[in-house]
Amino acid sequence: MTSLAAVILAGGRSSRMGRDKALIAVGDETLIQRTCRVALQCTDGVYVVTPWPDRYRPALPNTVGFIVEAPSPRQAGTFHGPLMALITSLSVLRARQEDPPAWVLALACDMPNLSAAVLATWRNQLDNLEPQYLAYLPKRQQRWEPLCGFYRVSALDALEQYANTGRRSLQAWLNQQAIAPIPNIDEAMFANVNTPSDLAEWQKTRDS
Repeated sequence: MTSLAAVILAGGRSSRMGRDKALIAVGDETLIQRTCRVALQCTDGVYVVTPWPDRYRPALPNTVGFIVEAPSPRQAGTFHGPLMALITSLSVLRARQEDPPAWVLALACDMPNLSAAVLATWRNQLDNLEPQYLAYLPKRQQRWEPLCGFYRVSALDALEQYANTGRRSLQAWLNQQAIAPIPNIDEAMFANVNTPSDLAEWQKTRDS
């Protein structure tokens, strides 16, 4: 089985939610706890990518590592977004380990319906992908789901070349690359909670 690490992106300001959505309770866990638990079940290592490791470290198992994002030099208190977080993650993982993972599972921290069984099934399909594919991602309504899927660590070079042009859209980068779509996806798994109304809708669906 191909080696796989998970990186969980928790660097957003949660401005639409009005509070840190990673710490919102979903049942007996917070979103960040749930996402880490699911990722630990189906990968070889889990890292939270965030500017605030001290905020999350007390609530997470010691087996979860942290990759610290640097703030944007242009505006205090802001960060570079998911494309740069992914680049930072791939750079750290490739440099830190003697035997770096072949693939990284990138996950947003605000998806309460994630399934370890589904992610494990997708992981088992990685060995069958042709080498030209840099990522294995779900696609919905002609748009990739960039933060619930897999990237080769070797995609780092292409990501850095793109970022060096000043562009920051991960979706635009994906549209320029050879990406394999994950078949037969369940739309419900990609529900996220960006706003209080999203959270209320998810709770209503869960309780129904």
